[in-house]
Amino acid sequence: METQSSQDTQRQPTNYEAYVLEVIGTMTRSSSRIDQNAIRQCLLLSSSYLVSDTTMNPTSGIISWSAGLNHLVDILTVLHTRDELELETVNAASKACSECWTVAGNWRGMEECRDSVRRVAVRLKRLLDENGRTFGGERVYVP
Repeated sequence: METQSSQDTQRQPTNYEAYVLEVIGTMTRSSSRIDQNAIRQCLLLSSSYLVSDTTMNPTSGIISWSAGLNHLVDILTVLHTRDELELETVNAASKACSECWTVAGNWRGMEECRDSVRRVAVRLKRLLDENGRTFGGERVYVP
């Protein structure tokens, strides 16, 4: 038989922002280098966290999810400024935006999420080459 405390633990809402900050914190404590594989993994999970954050925590799930995604774009901006941003990471961010846009369009009450995705996409577009379609001369993932 489960105890009350284990039942409460199982009901804890997910929090994309906390997850992203934990990954970034772990990464920066062990090295001054940003592990783009870890960043890509965070980006790949963004649409899953969008669903779980907003369904498990209707009052602030959108806020935590959006904050997590924006923290990742902050990291991408820093990497771009340092000339360290990899095409694969840009592609992962583009794919994350596309997946989150689709999820937000298919679930009721997520219009605000689409606004967040739109704002993130605008920030990401600033990192692309002048033509807005390539990064470092290479084509960027477009759904």
